[in-house]
Amino acid sequence: MPPLESMDSFFAARVEGYDEHMLANVEGCREGYIKMASLIPAGTETLLDLGCGTGLELDEIFKFFPDLHVTGIDMTRAMLDKLREKHPDKALNLICGDYFKTDFGAEFFDCAISFETMHHFPHEDKIALYRRIFDSLVPGGLYIECDYMVETQEEEDFFFAENERLRREEGISPGEFYHFDTPCTIENQISMFLAAGFESAEKVFRVGNTTIIVAKKTA
Repeated sequence: MPPLESMDSFFAARVEGYDEHMLANVEGCREGYIKMASLIPAGTETLLDLGCGTGLELDEIFKFFPDLHVTGIDMTRAMLDKLREKHPDKALNLICGDYFKTDFGAEFFDCAISFETMHHFPHEDKIALYRRIFDSLVPGGLYIECDYMVETQEEEDFFFAENERLRREEGISPGEFYHFDTPCTIENQISMFLAAGFESAEKVFRVGNTTIIVAKKTA
């Protein structure tokens, strides 16, 4: 197995061809982008997009919400540049940085989304992040997550153990972002959303391993 790549280097090296790869080669993503757009509530004016990348999900969302104000956060500048090139006329506040450290504000966004970005992090980090997403949403707001999820605890445990082994062998410090997939089960994902304060969390889509869960904040 080749050495792990830092998250930024991994995605910066794949900007050209990234959209085509996701649409053609990752089962469920083409349909997932369309499905996510259909789940954005009518009347949404402000959207938080975590790990927005080149904005494939926004390509579909802007078809329904052309005047949407989007705050997009991603670690890879080249991907944000590609997003800006695709949508130069849109209200985009793009932040190149770590969404674990970015201030989202309080009760500001009508909706928050993420697409294929959360399957790199441990439970405790995600729960803390989900709490901050929860706080950033207006009452009644939604968080819509589309991600790579697995069926069994055994699968999840295998990926997390492999990640720990590789990081240990390569001397990677805790907290450094390196690319390795650590997908969780759907049940664990739902539990994390509820632990973060969301009133409900429901799986609404799954094609292959590409899964969408909608978590709702109490109105």
